[in-house]
Amino acid sequence: MNVADSSCHTVIDCRSLLTLPLSHCRRAHTVTVLFILTCVLVYVTLLEETPQDTTYNTKRGIVASILVFLCFGVTQAKDGPFTRPHPAYWRFWLCVSVVYELFLIFVLFQTVRDGRQFMKYIDPKLGVALPERDYGGNCLIYDPGNTTDPWHNIWDKMDGFVPAHFLGWYIKTLVIRDWWMCMIISVMFEFLEYSLEHQLPNFSECWWDHWIMDVLVCNGLGIYAGMKTLGWLSMKPYQWQGLWNIPTYKGKIKRMAFQFTPYSWVKFEWKPASNLRRWLAVLGIIFMFLLAELNTFYLKFVLWMPPEHYLVLLRLVFFVNVGGVAMREIYDFMDDPKFYRKLGQQAWLVAAITVTEFLIVVKYDPRTIMLPIPFFVTQCWFLGIVLILSWTLWRFFIRNNDKKVYELESFWSLLLPVPCRRALVTLNILIHLLN
Repeated sequence: MNVADSSCHTVIDCRSLLTLPLSHCRRAHTVTVLFILTCVLVYVTLLEETPQDTTYNTKRGIVASILVFLCFGVTQAKDGPFTRPHPAYWRFWLCVSVVYELFLIFVLFQTVRDGRQFMKYIDPKLGVALPERDYGGNCLIYDPGNTTDPWHNIWDKMDGFVPAHFLGWYIKTLVIRDWWMCMIISVMFEFLEYSLEHQLPNFSECWWDHWIMDVLVCNGLGIYAGMKTLGWLSMKPYQWQGLWNIPTYKGKIKRMAFQFTPYSWVKFEWKPASNLRRWLAVLGIIFMFLLAELNTFYLKFVLWMPPEHYLVLLRLVFFVNVGGVAMREIYDFMDDPKFYRKLGQQAWLVAAITVTEFLIVVKYDPRTIMLPIPFFVTQCWFLGIVLILSWTLWRFFIRNNDKKVYELESFWSLLLPVPCRRALVTLNILIHLLN
């Protein structure tokens, strides 16, 4: 069964490549890349005079090492679930994920002072403590005391983060492909901002900035536009024709434009309440999403990076490109665990990167992280966790009493190795029969 499925997937992948224009350009070109790389290294070794600047040589050597690794990965790494616009594009971002994770590990193993000063090697302007902007203050929507512009509070909030929020949630919707999960993550993050505003000043926003500007306007419109795009992608016919088989120039241009759309479409049906395994997986996805969102703000805070710095933007671009692949691999792993026996490589790296970023935050500024949460906020989160645990027990262990053994097997399959799991399931069956 697995062999047949594997061959079927191979046929689909080959078919997707054969129907694309310029199939020669679709190849990995391993020998060509190796030849060009060798020529460049020979030129640097024999013809170029090495500068005497140690700092410059160090930076150039690190960049050259990364580029050589990227050349190897783009030509030799395993393909992921996406093939458009080109498989090498997604292999490139997989290798960038490895480089970024190694960079984070290096930063994690430095002292706090050395880690912050190390950022100066990337940009000399970094390594200096920066004040955080406070978004709180006067929260009047209409300020009658300001005769010049009573709506100044609203215009002050209309900065570059408004379109960034909209675009971000549009892309997140395309990644998650589920309205409910997107709305839950959007609302939960606003609750997190309320809960952690005593740690980061820029979490302190006006109530209408949280719920009207963010949730309803920016995030809500982004999610709505994303769902409309998902609807179009799900209804779009996926019948591809080679570029040279299209007679008209208009058709050729249209075919080239559609090269940047998916080859086929998979509608995500998360079904979190169907079984315990999927429920825990969806909770884990939501948790990792929220943690990655928080890392954006905390990393800027502990590494002293201004919000408008290009490294912050590059990190967001990175997650945009790797997030879709990671989510597809997670969905495949959840939906068909018999065929996908292990978590995908990009999903594994994204999870490792998110955890490593959080560990850097914990190490570099534990004092901020350990600031006591207000008692009222703690009570609210405790109540929420109790409600989730209670619903989990009721839905999967009490409501379906006949399926209790099966649910226990699903639960322990996430935690225990196979021999222990089989022994525990056998014990549960014996107890069930004796009762």
